[in-house]
This record gives sequence, structure tokens and C-alpha cells, in this order.
Amino acid sequence: MQKTLSNPELPFINTQWNGNPIDSKGHFINHEFPFTTGFADVWKWQTGPKPHKQEKQNETWKPEIIQDTTFLNHNNDCLVWLGHAWYFLRLKGINMLLDPVFFKIPMVKQLAPNPYPIELFKNIDFILLSHDHRDHMDQKSLTLLGRQNPQMEIITGLNMTQTLRKWCKNTITEMGWYQQFQSIEKNITVTYLPTRHWGRRYFRDTNTRLWGAFMIQSGEKTIYFGSDSGYGGHYNELRNLFPSIDLAMLGIGAFRPEWFMHQAHMSPTDAVKSFNETGAKSFLPMHYGMLDLSDEAPGEPYRMVKDMEANGHIHGNLRLPAIGETLHL
Repeated sequence: MQKTLSNPELPFINTQWNGNPIDSKGHFINHEFPFTTGFADVWKWQTGPKPHKQEKQNETWKPEIIQDTTFLNHNNDCLVWLGHAWYFLRLKGINMLLDPVFFKIPMVKQLAPNPYPIELFKNIDFILLSHDHRDHMDQKSLTLLGRQNPQMEIITGLNMTQTLRKWCKNTITEMGWYQQFQSIEKNITVTYLPTRHWGRRYFRDTNTRLWGAFMIQSGEKTIYFGSDSGYGGHYNELRNLFPSIDLAMLGIGAFRPEWFMHQAHMSPTDAVKSFNETGAKSFLPMHYGMLDLSDEAPGEPYRMVKDMEANGHIHGNLRLPAIGETLHL
């Protein structure tokens, strides 16, 4: 029998699941599609043909940026896109940050500035961290946010505490896939869910920390934060687990070349397919336009989803906010 890990203090919402499988070395694995990319594939990508190079060099599109701090001065439900896969979310007066990064990531070109300084975020109840990649889990950001918000709790995947504890003293709750955290006091339920991805921060720690997505529920609202993921059966599964999803945040960028990226990131086409499978009411694309992580032109994902909307391929409401824009929920 394969060994599994979970948080013994949290319940599972999937009764057929008894924990995240790990291999003989203690590394987490994707149960549906094993992650097979290695150094040879990275070398092939970096040294091979670049069919989209000219299009990327000729790109003139830039993301719109809005700086309006009104959301910090009221208590209404809202969502603010901070760029890439970074969000401020408020539900029923509970303030959350999703995968917050407020500073430049080493060796990664940033195409647009962060819309708001980190000093503004001082009444945060929860930070949700989907996985350990540096464009989602930033040491400097988490250290400063922890100091500014000593009451704040961090909700994340398995085996993350050892790293996070070096940076901040906040309460940390680790979760396995299909496990659920509830705070009756703060009227919030958070479920950690599968993604087709991987984890690493250093050279020898590949897949030692778990990756995943979050379903966030408070009051009558259900919000899906899909984080990073390739396409998989977990999207169709969501329709049964959560039959009334109000908003699904799904990545559409860092997808070229698709032969290399498809195991970790979705193309806009796959993201639309995944959104339709979830049955969610609104689709909020993310993970594009802010960081230069792949071969496509920065505006290509944006243009592709706009075209798919115009051709009736999106079975719901497409929401494309500017970076820094507040969406009322």
C-alpha cells in the first residue's frame, strides 16, 4: 500500500481519499498525471527553436493598472487583482491575501509594477499560500506581512511550516488535498484541492512541499482560487464537490511552448475548457501580463480569451479586471 500524508486534525470532503500519496523518497506526486519534466526538457526549451520570438519582441500590449485604495476604507465583499496570481479578497468582513508577492522576484523580468505598497495591508486575517514557487510564496513579503499582522493566520499545503517558520511567527495550518479548514468565529471555510503542478524552491527539494488550489466559502459566496495547474480531471470533479461556484480564478499565461509548459500551466484554451467544466458562474483569468515566464507575447493570453468570449466559447461571465482594480462580489 502506498504511503500517504495528511493533517490528522482536519476532515476530508472526499470520502474516497485518505491522504496525499508520496513516493519512496517522501516526495509528493500528482495522482492523475505524474510530473515528468527534467533538466533535459528545460535544456531543450532554452536552446531549441523559438517560433514565437518575433511576436514577443513586437508586442505592444501592456496591462492596464489602476491605483484606487478605496477598498481599504470600506467593509464590503470585494476582490482586488494585485497582478499575476496575487489577490486581496474580502468576504463577510474577513480580509485575505492569496499568494501575495509585493517585491521583485530574483532573475524574473517584471513587466508591470505592483499596484499597491505592502505597507497598506495591515488588517489581514488570513494568507492563503497555494505552493512554494517564488512567484507565489515570497520570503520578504511574508516576513513583512507577518510583522504588520501578528494576528494573521496562514493556510497552506503540507510540509510548508518548516520553511515559513523561519520567516514569520504567525499561526500556520497545513492541509492535504480535499481537507477542510473551518473558522466558525470568522465565518469562513477553506478547502485545499488538487492541481496538476509541482513544487521546489532550491536545488534538492523538488516536490517535498505540497501544491494545490483553494475553495473559499463565506456566507453564500463560493470562490475558487485555482493557482498554477495544468489541465486535468480535477476541474470536472469540482462541479460535483461544489455545485454552485460563484467565481473561478484560473491561470491562462506562461503556457508556451505548450509541449513543455502543459504539465504545470494551462493555455487560455485549456483554461476556458476547465472553467466550463467547473460550472462556475464567472471566469477570472490570471497568471499573465505581469511576469515574463515563458515564450508567448504578454498580451496573447488576454487576446485569446477575448476572442473565445466573442465566439461564445465561455459558458459564463468573463471578468478581466485591470491590475489593482476592485471587483465587487
